[in-house]
Amino acid sequence: MTGFGSAEVESNGVSVRVELRSVNHRFLQVRQRVPVEFGELEPRLEALLKKRLSRGSVNLTVAVTRTASPNAVELDLTVAKRYRKLLGEAARELALPDDVGLARLIDLPGVIAQRADEAEREREQKLVEKAAKQAIDALIEMREAEGARMDKDLRKHAKAIERLRKQVGARMPKLVAEHQAALRERVAELAGGVEIAEADLAREVALIADKSDVSEELARLEAHLEALAETLDKGGAIGRQLDFLVQELNREANTIGSKAGDVTVAHAVVDLKTNIERVREQVQNVE
Repeated sequence: MTGFGSAEVESNGVSVRVELRSVNHRFLQVRQRVPVEFGELEPRLEALLKKRLSRGSVNLTVAVTRTASPNAVELDLTVAKRYRKLLGEAARELALPDDVGLARLIDLPGVIAQRADEAEREREQKLVEKAAKQAIDALIEMREAEGARMDKDLRKHAKAIERLRKQVGARMPKLVAEHQAALRERVAELAGGVEIAEADLAREVALIADKSDVSEELARLEAHLEALAETLDKGGAIGRQLDFLVQELNREANTIGSKAGDVTVAHAVVDLKTNIERVREQVQNVE
């Protein structure tokens, strides 16, 4: 499901902003952009997301801003020298100008860092987690609003499927009668006046009726629609259940189309499958 959530928290000169962007995906997929000094937090942040979400491709971005005195800042010359050496080698290898200056070096991760003791690092990590939890709340709020719109759309298509199911059910007795009349007419034409036993004719009619009977498929279609409504009413993480029900709806529609052998039913089945496909598309977006 698509959505966006953000949160910002501040404490003692440290500001943390967390943004979450979610797009549709069959499973939960998490990508993170976290400052180097908070790399150890990534498993914990992913666990927070997995606890609240079960589907979607989620991008999590953490930005940390500090207001501190110059005495709290340190330059890691070892890291800076390593960067300088690697960039110089790359410039020579690629035949590019070696124009890396100090201004560019200090922007690289790990060159400039804030001194912080263990207690300070732990405090900042807690701020990141706090902001992440608030951002997840905001993301879920937006996704729930989208979910309400999807619920309405899914129920609309489910009603259309039920209407078409009833339409096919009402057509079947007429279809059997038409087959019987057509068979009698054809037999009379071929017999050329020779009398055909009624029992033989009745047996052929029964075979045709049995071959085109879709009452079981219609009953299962009705049961799947009831299960769909119950699942929507239940709410929660229901995406995979809906996936299964859509597959079953499609299976029954295909069987009805192959067994009926009637133009009117065939047209109804086309509409039936169109609505099921619309349900399937929406279900891919459901949590």
